[in-house]
Amino acid sequence: MGGQTVGRSGGRAVRCAGAILGAMALLTTSPPDRLTAQVGYPPDHSPYQDLKRGHMLFLDAGYLTGGRGVVGVGPSNGRIAGARFAVPFGKSPMAFFLGAAVGRMSRFVADPKKDSTAHISGPVNIDAAILEGGFLLMLTGDKAWHGFAPYVGASGGGMLATQPAADSSGYRFRAKGIFGPELGLRWFLRRRVAVRADARLVFWQLTYPLAYKQPSPDGSRVLALGAADKEWTRHPWISIGLGWTF
Repeated sequence: MGGQTVGRSGGRAVRCAGAILGAMALLTTSPPDRLTAQVGYPPDHSPYQDLKRGHMLFLDAGYLTGGRGVVGVGPSNGRIAGARFAVPFGKSPMAFFLGAAVGRMSRFVADPKKDSTAHISGPVNIDAAILEGGFLLMLTGDKAWHGFAPYVGASGGGMLATQPAADSSGYRFRAKGIFGPELGLRWFLRRRVAVRADARLVFWQLTYPLAYKQPSPDGSRVLALGAADKEWTRHPWISIGLGWTF
């Protein structure tokens, strides 16, 4: 019985995945006859619209959240505003971009010199800046379907964060490399102007100082002796904004 149930579930999952991949193939494949003639639709009633091809500027605002690490001193949970400039790669559906963002996040402060009941304090606010570059793949190419144009992409770069004066433990976030995938959707209000919604998952690594493993006055430690000195954290980042093609 269990094997049959798993088999049926696996079959449904395979069929569902096949349907999703098939739908994406229909969106991303652009045979000349279908896109130019829009077979099956009168030209003035086609669900596909031609988009202006050119450089793109995006301005957006959003919220970044996610893990702070086992100690809690990693930055997270803050509003972010930024801009991107994207350039299409030849006649392909890809574009390369450079971006910058600034925002205010928060983090906790760990003090290994205090007893276990007072090890962690905060949160305290910090300012952060992000510089990045990456690529976008436009899933419908130079077309929009009923005004919508989805995309996927990936990026990498660096993040800088200020140091709170309350932290005297020796921990420093400093500059961290970041990377991650993203997916988004553009809704074209006009041929050159679109509302953009974007969802990203950003990764960076925290490095803890040796002081976190030193015993406090009551014998406790901020970080266990056997714990790793480095830890990866992941951060969902949701944003919405406007984009222009020129």
